[in-house]
Parts: sequence; C-alpha cells; structure tokens
Amino acid sequence: MDRKNLAFDRTNYMLLAIGMVVVIIGFLLMSGPGSTDEAYNPDIFSARRVKVAPVVCLLGFLSIIYAIVKKPKGTKEEKE
Repeated sequence: MDRKNLAFDRTNYMLLAIGMVVVIIGFLLMSGPGSTDEAYNPDIFSARRVKVAPVVCLLGFLSIIYAIVKKPKGTKEEKE
C-alpha cells in the first residue's frame, strides 16, 4: 500500500495518542474511594472529581476529534 493513500499521517496518530492520554488522565482524576453504607465520604463531591476531571475528558475527546478531522499534509486536494 502506498503511504500517500493513507487516511492519517504521523501527526494525526500523535494527536490521537495525546488525546487518548488526556482522556485517561481525566478518568483517573475522577477515580477515588467512594462512600459506603457505614461511612460517608464527602470527597466524592470534590471540585477535582466534579469539575476538573470532566473538563479534562472533554478536552481529550475534542483533541481526538480534531486529530481525526485534520487533513494530512501533501494530499491531492492541497496540491491542486
């Protein structure tokens, strides 16, 4: 298969990998101990879990979408 006919180039794959890492970091920020029937843990409503982690995940998903939509350099449409 010719490399010029591939849908993605190295930049797209790097952006995809970075986006996936950012999403994983967001999910790790959401994790932590939960409340049980015996003890209430107020940490489940911390700003890190409720505000920061979802925004980090959203940014990761947006960067993945950008990596998919971005056209690789040197395509036929750009040369014409």
